[in-house]
This record gives sequence, structure tokens and C-alpha cells, in this order.
Amino acid sequence: MKLNVTVNGIAYSVEVEVEEEQRTMGSIVFGNHPTASIHSEPATASVQGVSANAVVAPLAGSVFKILVSEGEKIEAGQVLLILEAMKMETEITAPSAGTVGAIRVAVGDSVQGGQALVEID
Repeated sequence: MKLNVTVNGIAYSVEVEVEEEQRTMGSIVFGNHPTASIHSEPATASVQGVSANAVVAPLAGSVFKILVSEGEKIEAGQVLLILEAMKMETEITAPSAGTVGAIRVAVGDSVQGGQALVEID
């Protein structure tokens, strides 16, 4: 392949050889295939316990604003805090009326989906 290239105002004619890259994929095995290897070692994951009365993050993001404080009485549907993910704001609302027992995050914290944000008593 011939290319014309200009460097510092000087034009050059360059011949370039292009090789195609060879890519291969390994096997993908689903289900109980006879050649599938069986792993006897348990998988490990880091998961925090969440209480039954906790409001959890529906998605990963960062805490943009907290609108309640511990001990505050809240109504069902009230906005508790706002998460920001990919330049979008998501309002996290109370599933039921009650009192804010504990706030488990602070403004600016990064959170993962399923992580406890606020506990309601």
C-alpha cells in the first residue's frame, strides 16, 4: 500500500506492508458437555450483608446528595438521596413510612448495586 505523508512541510511517498492479524478464540462450553471440566473449588465473592429494612442502591454510581438525616420521620415515596451514574441522576425513594435509622453512605461515596444506603426503622 502506498501512502503520501507530509512531515514538517516535506511530502514523502511511503510504501507500507500491512499484515492481517490472526485471532483465535478458545472453546465456549455450556451445560453438561462431556468435555467440560468440573471445578470443585468454591467461588469466592465479597458481598456485604444487608438488613431487611435497608434501602439498597439499584445500580452502581456515586452519592450525589443526601436529603434526609438520621432520626428523621419519612413518608413512603419520599426521596431519601440522589445517586449519580453516567451523568444521570437517580432518586432513591423510601419504600415505606418510618424513621431513618442509619445512613450508611456519605456524599461522594461510590456505591455498587445492592449496597445498603439507608436503613428505615
